[in-house]
Amino acid sequence: MSGPLAAQQEPLSAIDWLSRSVEPNAQTFEPPVSNGATAPQITVTPLDRPSKDMFGLLPQSVTGLPRSLWSASDEDMLVALLQAERVEALPAIQDFLKVIILAEADPPRNASPSGTLFLARVDKLLDLGAIEPAQALIEQASPDTAPLFRRWFDVALLTGTENAVCDVMGQKPSIAPTYSARIFCLARNGDWATAALTLNTHRVLGDVTDAEEMLLTRFLDPEIFEGAPALAAPARISPLMFRMHEAIGEGLTTSNLPLAFAHADLRATVGWKPQLEAAERLARYGAVSENVLQGFYTAHTPAASGGVWDRARAVQQFDRAITAQDPADIAATLPAAWAAMRQSRTEVQFAKLYGPALLQMPLSDDAQELAITIGLLSPDYETFARGAAHTSYDPFLIALARGRPQEQVATSPKARAIQAAFNGSQPPPVLLTLVDQGKLGEALLRAIALFNEGFVGDYRLVTDALALMRHVGLEDVARRSALQLMLLERTT
Repeated sequence: MSGPLAAQQEPLSAIDWLSRSVEPNAQTFEPPVSNGATAPQITVTPLDRPSKDMFGLLPQSVTGLPRSLWSASDEDMLVALLQAERVEALPAIQDFLKVIILAEADPPRNASPSGTLFLARVDKLLDLGAIEPAQALIEQASPDTAPLFRRWFDVALLTGTENAVCDVMGQKPSIAPTYSARIFCLARNGDWATAALTLNTHRVLGDVTDAEEMLLTRFLDPEIFEGAPALAAPARISPLMFRMHEAIGEGLTTSNLPLAFAHADLRATVGWKPQLEAAERLARYGAVSENVLQGFYTAHTPAASGGVWDRARAVQQFDRAITAQDPADIAATLPAAWAAMRQSRTEVQFAKLYGPALLQMPLSDDAQELAITIGLLSPDYETFARGAAHTSYDPFLIALARGRPQEQVATSPKARAIQAAFNGSQPPPVLLTLVDQGKLGEALLRAIALFNEGFVGDYRLVTDALALMRHVGLEDVARRSALQLMLLERTT
């Protein structure tokens, strides 16, 4: 594969792009000089405050992971491992990482009141573009600290729910928003006069930079600058800057911004082409569902050709064939639709959406083989494998989907590495020791890192990772990861 879709780069970490718009300002926290003997009021953080690490959106009945997932591990170690996890990974690994992050679990043994692991979990969700789960997780835990409120504010800006956050900001002086955020929220809450007065005051005091002043001035009174040249895009774009540029009619493109910003292009006010490109980009990381992706693909009739237009056209033609349940038309349109999904690297979303329908279709020859491939990438992989047992389809892949690849001949280093994990190979001693010590979450994070490092060539690490997954009962994760490793063309 060539072109920009092939040259995927690791997205910028949330730590790098999160807004500094609500970080404490030095002047804001300058202690006042006392004019009397009365002791000043002091705000403290209780050392016995319950850790926010305990919060999660997925209960044990959903994840299958124990509440002791983190409790025996050191918090700093877990944070370092989570921050180091790659975002560019196979969909099964991306999905499992999100499950771990969202799991309800007890805090680490030395959890700090500030919830350092909780913040790392939120940041990794933002790295993955999963802003809705991130927002839900923050709100479940109550964003009552400055670092957590900062993330809540930024996510709200990206989801268009900033008015509610601005209301809270005005009621919580301990959050100490910077002047830009305060001015923005005053305006959003309809107090334009106070917002303008606040800007003028802090401009005189030198509390805002020239660039901030110009952007805020245009935001508060855009009519004055009608016809003026557009502002230069800042080198570092925060969600607050992004929203203000948008508000003054100088919106910034999201294609070269961190993944989470792509959600802004899914709104109804955005053109169809940017919507399609954003939906594809987010779908590659599992940040939007297969139904959302299909909804954008089928929303309109393509007005041009090439690139995303051709992909939308191919999906629409196949979707019509599936809806009509016409086997001949399905066989004719499936190859182009699948080629489009391979180009956009959204094969698994396509398989989730259309796998069940393909399972019912009486296809033959090349169409049947392609349908089996798609089925093996769907949640119904084992059902497809049973149905394909008497076809000419690759027997190793069929056996792998059924959890028995050791019964077939493995003909490539990749296949042999997978086979070893299902044929009695033990996880590395260091991972087994972690599991025995009750440090399951730490062991799983290390296994994910091993898999991500191994799938680009060092397949011994793949064996180690899959063996650990199977050892702790994560058979479905192991099979889906192995099938995707065999069937998806990924080099990064």
